Amino acid sequence: MKMHFCIPVSQQRLDPLGGRYVLYSVYLDGYLFCRVRYSQLRRWNEQLRRVFGNCLPPFPPKYYLAMTTSMADERRDQLEQYLQNVTVDPNMLRSDIFIDFLKFVQLVVSHRIGLSQELLGYFGLFLIRFCKEGKQSVMKKLVDFELPYVSLRSAEAENCRVGLRKWYMDPSLDSVLTDCPAALQLIYMQAVQDIEKEWAKPTQAQRQKLQALQKEDNQTKFLELSREVRHYGYWRLDPCTCDYPQPGCGAVLSVGKDEISCCITLPDNQTQEVIFQMNRVKRWQVTFLGTLLDTDGPQRTLNQNLELRFQFSEENHWPWFVIYTKQAFLLSSCLKKMISEKMVKLAAKNPEMQIEVPEQGNRKKHRVQQSQKDFSRFLPRKSKIEMANVDCVLGTIEEEDL
Repeated sequence: MKMHFCIPVSQQRLDPLGGRYVLYSVYLDGYLFCRVRYSQLRRWNEQLRRVFGNCLPPFPPKYYLAMTTSMADERRDQLEQYLQNVTVDPNMLRSDIFIDFLKFVQLVVSHRIGLSQELLGYFGLFLIRFCKEGKQSVMKKLVDFELPYVSLRSAEAENCRVGLRKWYMDPSLDSVLTDCPAALQLIYMQAVQDIEKEWAKPTQAQRQKLQALQKEDNQTKFLELSREVRHYGYWRLDPCTCDYPQPGCGAVLSVGKDEISCCITLPDNQTQEVIFQMNRVKRWQVTFLGTLLDTDGPQRTLNQNLELRFQFSEENHWPWFVIYTKQAFLLSSCLKKMISEKMVKLAAKNPEMQIEVPEQGNRKKHRVQQSQKDFSRFLPRKSKIEMANVDCVLGTIEEEDL
């Protein structure tokens, strides 16, 4: 899955011998991922080049003379562009150099909880913030090569935890997991929690039946009934603002089962529910409006001001729906996941179509031809303060990108 790296800031440090070096703060999807030196990135580039050769983008050259301020800024921009270009290639993202460490960590965790290795692809690690009154906010999905402990320490937000959740948008996929007791327990616990925190919305009759099944500890029947509950298996985003039907409206989004469900609060406090089916969505893009904070402190943190806009079909027009949310990257991941699962279904129905499915267990190839051209784009920052207005197209979404 494509991702966004940026290096908004660098700091000059003293080494033990009195020399100076530059430490680059690398942010992944708006969160601090690591701080690295140029030499560390150069060695990493050399390792990648041994495997991928000339497929790699050019790496910023080494300077043998003292760098001026403008040269240092230029190198920071070049390193940021290098990271962006490296992650465009899905083969590099799936290479052992990228993912071996976290894959080992995941295998250890799955062994301890009894989860079959073949089912690992149906689950993911997420950075979750626990708010007041028992509410939870999913901040981001950890990508395969992230170190959970480092990401947790770098989140710079209170009451954060790394949590394991199922990572698919189609509730019917529950049936694939129910034969594994550990997987069944995991998706059952998540279903109970989602109903308790009102991500899923059962009717009163459904709630009574679910409570009875929960008392009986009948997990299979509980999940069967849960799949009939409105918004079961959906991802619920934090309250945000949007520009539909007019700018400044409040919105709560629930995403799943091939749709984006929006509960919009109008200026007169009336509510309006709008549902966008994914087959109406043509493309979407994330715009990063980052600013630097705490410039006088020992560390400089990146304030996530993000928007996600998607273009949709409405009576032969293609208007844009703009959402201002710090969970823009998570929302983008959910949209990509829904497209991925739709393509897998198409492949199952039509063996003449070919796609590559890297998610669940062993990679399998199917044939598929996407009936609709889908795009995701990322608009990077132009400066530390102003909104970016330069399009950096990540490209057409294909299955190997997801």
